[in-house]
Amino acid sequence: MLVIDLPGDIALQNKRFAGTVLHKGIYLYCGSAKGPGGIAARVKRHCRADKKPHWHVDELTSNGVGQVVSVLVVPGGNECDLRTSLSTVPGVEAPVHGFGSSDCKCCPAHLLQAGNPDAAIVYLASMS
Repeated sequence: MLVIDLPGDIALQNKRFAGTVLHKGIYLYCGSAKGPGGIAARVKRHCRADKKPHWHVDELTSNGVGQVVSVLVVPGGNECDLRTSLSTVPGVEAPVHGFGSSDCKCCPAHLLQAGNPDAAIVYLASMS
C-alpha cells in the first residue's frame, strides 16, 4: 500500500476519470506490486516523479503532483482484502469508483481517501 500526500486539489486527466477532482489530503493506494522486480521495483517507480503514466495512480505520483510518504508491505497479502479492511476505518472512503481497480471484479476502487488520517494510521499500526 502506498500512502500518498496530495498537497492540493487535482483534476484527473485519464480519459475514464477526466474532470473528476481529487481533493487535497492523504490517499491510500492498495496494489499488488506483482511483476518484474517485485515490490521494491514498483515502489521505486511510484516514488519517481518523471515516469510515463501507466497505472491510474501515476496521476497522483507524477510530475510533483503528490508524494509517496509511506509504504506498507504485507507479505502474502492481498490488495482487495487490505482495501476492504481499510474501508471499515471511519473517514476512509473510495473517492472515485473504479480508480486503480479496473482489473478487479469485487472492489469499488483500490484508491481510498483518508478523511481522518490519524484513525487510518492507528489502524495500520495495529496491523503490524
